[in-house]
Amino acid sequence: MHERGVRKSEARISSVELRPDEVHIYLVEPAEVRDPSLLSEYHALMNDAERRKHDRYRFERNRRGCLLTRALVRTTLSRYCPEIEPAAWQFEEVGNGRPELAPGQTPLPLRFNVSRTEGLIACAVTMQRAIGVDVEFIDQRRETSGIAERCFAELELRALDAQSADRQCARFYSYWTLKESYIKARGFGLTIPLQQFAFHLDESGPIRISFDSRLADDPTNWQFTLEQPTPRHMLALALARHNRSDASVRISTVVPLRS
Repeated sequence: MHERGVRKSEARISSVELRPDEVHIYLVEPAEVRDPSLLSEYHALMNDAERRKHDRYRFERNRRGCLLTRALVRTTLSRYCPEIEPAAWQFEEVGNGRPELAPGQTPLPLRFNVSRTEGLIACAVTMQRAIGVDVEFIDQRRETSGIAERCFAELELRALDAQSADRQCARFYSYWTLKESYIKARGFGLTIPLQQFAFHLDESGPIRISFDSRLADDPTNWQFTLEQPTPRHMLALALARHNRSDASVRISTVVPLRS
């Protein structure tokens, strides 16, 4: 499905295979994308609603973040469906404002999720499974104790308090990004009480989640990945398991339309 008047991208987007047991995560560092002609190409990819949202931002850094996010999503999807130009993708909002592909564009059961923070944008793609990704800028100056007391489960608070002073900040952002990734994968946003589920990070083996009895979910339904892709950023992925099996995760840093 192509919109009338769509401008074809000047750079060829190479086709990538995505197996059902894979997740691909693409990262963009906004500071590395400054070519005015490239930014102009990104602007041409957006639809009218995206341009209006872009133009509403008061600050240039926020406009650039919005522009790069939309370019990343559109060019990423076209890696798996190269017959569809990046500008031609259509989206709809579901659940808590989460963007999903409008139906009928491709026979592939693509699912994606996107996250943006200061200095980093992430887009995660998989087949069919519920997926959530979150990236956060690690702000060493941020006062985090109040946030933890309001949002973390008792188990997480005890584990956080047990960390040495130089490790508490990283542990806080580990919990925070994991929690964000889970609620994004569920599609309910902050309607899920953050204190009603906890992550176990001091155990050997894969990251484990546990739930309060009030939150109806099964820990074995979920796979989690936690990475620090740059010294200043934390990344977490939540992925629904399929037949109790885990997916492999690949992370790449790209410049949309150039790599």
